[in-house]
Amino acid sequence: MTETLVSIENIVKRFGKETAVNNLSFEINKGSCTALLGPNGAGKTTTLRMLAGLLHPTSGKITFDGLTNGDHRKYIGYLPQHPVFYNWMSASEFLVYVGQLAHLSKKESHQKANELLELVGLADAKQKKIGGFSGGMKQRLGIAQAMIHEPKLVMLDEPVSALDPVGRREVIEMMRELKRKTTILFSTHVLHDAEEVCDDIVIVHKGELALSDSLAGLRKKHQHDVIVIEAETDIMDWANGLKAIGAVHEVTVDRTKATIVVTQLDTARNAILQDILIKNIPVSTFKIGQSSLEDVFMKVVKS
Repeated sequence: MTETLVSIENIVKRFGKETAVNNLSFEINKGSCTALLGPNGAGKTTTLRMLAGLLHPTSGKITFDGLTNGDHRKYIGYLPQHPVFYNWMSASEFLVYVGQLAHLSKKESHQKANELLELVGLADAKQKKIGGFSGGMKQRLGIAQAMIHEPKLVMLDEPVSALDPVGRREVIEMMRELKRKTTILFSTHVLHDAEEVCDDIVIVHKGELALSDSLAGLRKKHQHDVIVIEAETDIMDWANGLKAIGAVHEVTVDRTKATIVVTQLDTARNAILQDILIKNIPVSTFKIGQSSLEDVFMKVVKS
């Protein structure tokens, strides 16, 4: 049975006449990794800042491990979207400094710094100046600083959005390790990354909750078989005609490419292949797959 660590109930945040977050409710389970998804401007960062205690909600209730609307900052580790470091410090010096800010003793800070640098794969660079770090190394150091005081919840705001593919892969692998040790909430609009690492999904749109479910539940409810067809000529009229096939649920066409969501794969595939042969459609690609989290996300934000 899952146990709730954080419960967010009907939180609202207004800045003057602008409402950034409106009546948002969701839960974070202990030991889980939750992805907070949404397009830019959806209210993700504002929500994280309220949970981190950096902003006060205009209204609503946040309950953290049974404590309602109290000061729970000491239980949270937070990595903002654009972290700032002292580039003249070494990685080790920075973590010791952060540890002492979190009221650890100097000895404890040194011990935790060494443990975390090993955990995030920076042990060999611990004496290197942060100014010489790559983007991926800085993000991993940022995750280490968020973990220095052994928080119950680690929150990461867009931890991979500014990274190159190598840096992104490093941080995703780091998050896999991290989720074995603590509860994670991270915001992102990079949907593939969310699918790789998260257990639960919360989608926000225009400051409101659009969808909340486990990743497994989301796939079960919304994932469908998909047939993708590419042709050498415009197939828009032909592809739209496939909607008449009973096993075809939805057709999306962009001139020479058709994406067909089906309810019965074998029936739909056989009917479509037969139609291709009869009408001599110049098909160059015929692929079968499944709809992704991105497909669900796009439907939610467009609805």
